Amino acid sequence: MSEHRRKPPQPQGGGRAAARRGQSGSSSGRRAAPRGATGSPSGSYGPEGEERPYGSRAEARRAAQRSGGGRRRAAEPGRGGRRAAPGGLGGTGRGRAAASGKKRLIDYPRHDRDGWRRWMPSWKLVAGLFIGFLGTGVAAAGIAYAMVEVPDLDKTATAQNNVYYWADGSQMVATGGERNRQIVSLPQIPETMRNAVISQENKTFYSDSGIDPKGIGRAVFNMARGGDTQGGSTITQQYVKNAMLNDQSQTVSRKVKEIFVSIKVGAEEPKDKILEGYLNSAYYGRGAYGIQAAARAYFNVDAVDLDAGQSAFLAAVLKGATYYDPAGSTSIDQAATPEANRERATRQMQDTLDKMVEYGHLSQEERAKHTELPKVQNPQSNSQLGGQIGYLVRLAKSSVVKNGVVTEQQLEKGGYSIYTTFDKDKVNELEKSVQKVYKENIDPKKRPETDTHVQFGGASVDPETGAIRAIYGGEDATKHFTNNADVTGAQVGSTFKPFVLAAAMKWGVRDPELGPTQAQDERTRVSPKSLYSGQNNYKVKEYDGTIWKNEKGEQWRQENDGKLSVGEAPDYMIDLREAMRESVNSAYVQLGMDVGLDKVEEAAVDSGLLKDSLTGTSYPSFSLGISDPSAIRMAGSYATFADSGKQRDPFSVTKVASKDGTIYTHKVETKQAFTAKVADNVTDVLKTVVEDGTGSNAQLPGREVAGKTGTTDGNQSAWFVGYTPQLSTAISMFRYPDDETMKNRTFLEMYGTGGQDEIHGASFPSEIWQDYMSDALKNTKPEKFPKPEPIGEVINDTPPPSPTPSPSQTEEEEETSPSPSPSPSQSETSPSPSPSETCGVFEWNCEDGDNAGNDNAGNENGGSEGSPSPSPSPSQSEEEGVDRGNQNGGLFQGQNG
Repeated sequence: MSEHRRKPPQPQGGGRAAARRGQSGSSSGRRAAPRGATGSPSGSYGPEGEERPYGSRAEARRAAQRSGGGRRRAAEPGRGGRRAAPGGLGGTGRGRAAASGKKRLIDYPRHDRDGWRRWMPSWKLVAGLFIGFLGTGVAAAGIAYAMVEVPDLDKTATAQNNVYYWADGSQMVATGGERNRQIVSLPQIPETMRNAVISQENKTFYSDSGIDPKGIGRAVFNMARGGDTQGGSTITQQYVKNAMLNDQSQTVSRKVKEIFVSIKVGAEEPKDKILEGYLNSAYYGRGAYGIQAAARAYFNVDAVDLDAGQSAFLAAVLKGATYYDPAGSTSIDQAATPEANRERATRQMQDTLDKMVEYGHLSQEERAKHTELPKVQNPQSNSQLGGQIGYLVRLAKSSVVKNGVVTEQQLEKGGYSIYTTFDKDKVNELEKSVQKVYKENIDPKKRPETDTHVQFGGASVDPETGAIRAIYGGEDATKHFTNNADVTGAQVGSTFKPFVLAAAMKWGVRDPELGPTQAQDERTRVSPKSLYSGQNNYKVKEYDGTIWKNEKGEQWRQENDGKLSVGEAPDYMIDLREAMRESVNSAYVQLGMDVGLDKVEEAAVDSGLLKDSLTGTSYPSFSLGISDPSAIRMAGSYATFADSGKQRDPFSVTKVASKDGTIYTHKVETKQAFTAKVADNVTDVLKTVVEDGTGSNAQLPGREVAGKTGTTDGNQSAWFVGYTPQLSTAISMFRYPDDETMKNRTFLEMYGTGGQDEIHGASFPSEIWQDYMSDALKNTKPEKFPKPEPIGEVINDTPPPSPTPSPSQTEEEEETSPSPSPSPSQSETSPSPSPSETCGVFEWNCEDGDNAGNDNAGNENGGSEGSPSPSPSPSQSEEEGVDRGNQNGGLFQGQNG
């Protein structure tokens, strides 16, 4: 090994520290290490073996640091001072800079500081950087200000069409290019309208610079969180936003551009011109852009004739027509009902009027004249959107908006191609089937008291994909605004019972001998052969056998259709298949209690119903269909059973394209809501309903059909929902006034409608279903449902008796032999017993043991499920009228059939 790499011996005399102490008194300083010294241990000795002053590289580096900068002392004779080490000793640039006397352009890290202070920038550096950034920002802002242009409102008066396509790719309709707007000058806009908008949206409009820094800050914060960028803008910013036709994206760059344009508009344009532009470009809903179109759309007057109340209302609508148009927008949001929208619009309008008074724009006397919402006319539809086309377009539009593809206002600007799932032939067939039944049976002129306001709704869904193939929304989209296939509020009645059966097969009933907590976990899955009571006036029990009582301590008794007990006395036990076939209320109400209403609700939601459409989950009547899902959702939920438990949400749009290409493609998402065993057993039970039960009118020769009828309390709505393996369809019927000006509208009874004593799901709805499905499936090969595997255990196992309807009997009455074949008139028109004949459930002073009466305080009865045929066969007459009760209505709203 060479000499200079050999490890040197340790210094003597107490080590390096002692050596340094001994050297500190020397009259002459040592020479600094020569340039290029590495500071390695071997460097402690010179070429001739002379010991150097530093024992390590670290010591050399510290010495170099001490010798640099303003604190370094020059070597002075007699003081033992050291000469500065040349730059490079220990590898530090700071030493080099100090040695050479050169300064860096940016002194960072700082050369004259040690430790953490070395990394703290100087005030000069901070000030310089700030000035530099500020100057750069000002320059950039100046360039941006110079480059943006004041928007031309005239360019927004034109729009492109939105083109809608059928499922086969052929064009359905092109609409949207006829922008509904007519620009008017500021003098043609009443001061009340100008002041209403200023008072509500931007009270400092005439004094501000055109932008709202706080609002901009909120928008930036919302964007950072991934939320909506809108909100908090001035009228100037809103005007700029409306006028920037070619860019409606919600991005940071677009918002920044909007800010610069707003600043330029605020600086260069008169305030009156800005206000005029805003009122002429704003969207008021109903396809109306600008104040003139809005005045015509809502009040059928010119803008110049608007009064203070109408002006305040239109200022409210500017916040979003979806939630403030009194006609409602439930196709976009179920919360936007006509009633809720009227309440919101009234509240907002009154707030605007109060602010107008507060800011001195309106006298108190004039304000007092406008305490109610002004009368608003029904929406006027484009003539191209007549018949069913308008309902189809509206449904597709709401789907695009709800899925977040584009905003409602962006869609109104046009330029989109929207490809739908609608089958043109099926839509036409469904419309023809409804019109056929209507024309043959409904005659408002002949029977004005019973046949007016009759409405039908319908929807058809593909079980394999969830695609909506057809809907029937009403007579004409230009005359009847509400889409009857969507949200109507019509209760579904006994078409809800399959969800109770599915819950019993999926989760099972609770063990009555276990406590509530343990019973939730230890359950017995139910077989369709399980037995339940078909007794009329059945006393409903909790799962543990105790009598169910409501929050007031009141008991509950369930009536069957026609007050008839089904089954053999004394227990009237029938299996669940028979109870479904005859739509026996008592059996399925008790089954729901044994399973748990929470599980029934869960099964309904799993199948595809929306949770917010379900109601009354704490009452036994929940199992009998007091909820009001749409026809679309009912068809979709039954489609889950049709495809062996695979659930897919109904959808109406497959693809959306713009000038930039495809911007949205629907992806089918499949969930296994029920096992195939559960779903196929439900289907097998529902086949019985069509083959030999209340739904026999829906039979399709040569095809397997499963379905269920439904009729509600007070005979106010009737349903048939059924399916084949290829198609699931729901048909509803109800009476509901179509006059938007009527207050507190309610569903009307259908006793006598169409010349029939009562309307059932087995009558007109099933007839429409059968006629439509025969045509809709005529070119498809018949398919069979999967054969169900055995499932569950038989609950309440006793020898199953053959079902035999009998007159209502109470437990203390003498039993009488039932008539084997009650006539239609007998089974359908049995009068409700009077209070003297039987005790009502809420009649506390009446003592009749287990007897129950009518539940006059609000019982759970409903419409009949009898066959509508005027001359039924013996087997038909035995099946009809089995579960119609009295029609008291009220708290529990009985549902049947």
